[in-house]
Amino acid sequence: MEAIVLFGLLFLLISIGVPIAFSLGISSIAVIFLFQTTTLMFQAKSIVSAINSYPLLAIPLFILAGELMYSGGLSKRIIDFFESLVGHFKAGLAYVNVLASTFFAAISGSSPATVAAIGTNLIPEMTKREYTKEYGTSLTASAGIIGVMIPPSIPFIMYGISAEVSISRLFIAGIVPGLLFALGFMVVANILYRRAGFQAERTTFVASNVWKTFKKAIWALLAPIIILGGIYGGFFSPTEAAAVGVLYALLVGLFIYKDLKIRNLFTVFSQTALTSATILSLVVFASTFGRLLTLEQVPAKLAAFLTGFSDNPIIILLLINIFLLFVGMFMETVASIIILTPILLPVVVALGVDPLLFGVIMTVNLAIGFCTPPLGVNLFVASGISGLSIEKIARGLVPYFVVMIVLLLVITYVPPVSTFLPGFLVGQ
Repeated sequence: MEAIVLFGLLFLLISIGVPIAFSLGISSIAVIFLFQTTTLMFQAKSIVSAINSYPLLAIPLFILAGELMYSGGLSKRIIDFFESLVGHFKAGLAYVNVLASTFFAAISGSSPATVAAIGTNLIPEMTKREYTKEYGTSLTASAGIIGVMIPPSIPFIMYGISAEVSISRLFIAGIVPGLLFALGFMVVANILYRRAGFQAERTTFVASNVWKTFKKAIWALLAPIIILGGIYGGFFSPTEAAAVGVLYALLVGLFIYKDLKIRNLFTVFSQTALTSATILSLVVFASTFGRLLTLEQVPAKLAAFLTGFSDNPIIILLLINIFLLFVGMFMETVASIIILTPILLPVVVALGVDPLLFGVIMTVNLAIGFCTPPLGVNLFVASGISGLSIEKIARGLVPYFVVMIVLLLVITYVPPVSTFLPGFLVGQ
């Protein structure tokens, strides 16, 4: 009964427009008062315990690093470099879009940030070169989801904390799925380009131009190498890597590229503070919510229900995928991971699914939610850049959505796609 009231209040509050973080906190307090399940001190302790986490520091630091790199001109130079490499192909600028999104993902760890950084530069440029605005905008919104698969990834950090799984291994596990999505999007972009009969302006491949743009972009291209190389080389932890990324972005933006001005820092820091506060408030209030669910044995009951429904792991994983895709349409990714990991992880572990693999499955599922209305954060960011309606962008995104679902099933039912690389590089 307590669990029904808890979820009922949560969805009621969300449906009337209360922010998710406050909805989590209010519903938890209400259940504690109504059923005397525990005391309010339980919530206070949960909040302190949740926020007192060293790995959690990586989130605001990676957000700040991404903001600094965007404002410091790193994303523009990455785009210029990739255009010199592939801009001469048919649909070349579409390839640039996907490749630049993939590379910026290795800096920001955020899907909406990737859409903003790449879309601001490329959507107007693609329109200027006679791609339709719908084509460029839908591609940018789709490619943005790679931002939470390629390391560093904020959802992977949250899952690692919630599931007590190595964040470094999660980062490695996301590399191959992220690259598969990039390849899939490029294939779809090429097919759509040919079907539409575009005759978009292309650049001419000139080796000297590749070298010129590479030299200009070298400091931007070094960013993920320093961050990820430091983590996997054992020089620093993911949290320390985030701090290094902030310092690196600040120095490059201010003193090398000089696109970042002192007067811009207030805007950068305030935007980072706003984004970080939103995520961290979700973390602290979701901690009580999750612990109340555990007290009510919701994970155990759900596991019993699913295994009673079917003992076939293929069927159960399919049901979980459908459920997560539905959740991703309505709930923010970080909140979903914090709430659902304690519930679903025991279920899949009982089936013999590696928690590392489930972290990738969950993240990919919820990442697709960035592109599905009504939440669809990537759609709103891309709409703000292009001026197109959400409906038009969503229609253009349908072919990419098909690829997303196919690759999600591949990741779910072919575990080595995610688990081989971590096992090979760092062992079990």
